[in-house]
Amino acid sequence: MDTRVMIAHIPLPLAEKVDAMADRLDRSRGWIIKQALAAWLADEEERYQMTLDGLADIDAGRVVDHAIVHAWIASLGTDNPLPLIGSSSQMLTCVKRTAERTP
Repeated sequence: MDTRVMIAHIPLPLAEKVDAMADRLDRSRGWIIKQALAAWLADEEERYQMTLDGLADIDAGRVVDHAIVHAWIASLGTDNPLPLIGSSSQMLTCVKRTAERTP
């Protein structure tokens, strides 16, 4: 694979974390940075695609009224929770993606 040198000014605390991770994993700093950059780019590409998918849903009219969502949320944990809004697979996918990104 062809490579290209890129230069970035890294704040000292971040550079020290890269050094520590490289030592801990017995890998080069370059390897650590490549892994981190590849993961960040993959996340950003997925976020962009999710945005495009959401905009397409809006254009197609696949939306749920804000008040209905709030009523559904308020019903959770009660004796009679409202059913999932829209397709359960769409809702579960949305919840899963959100949970995966929540620190």
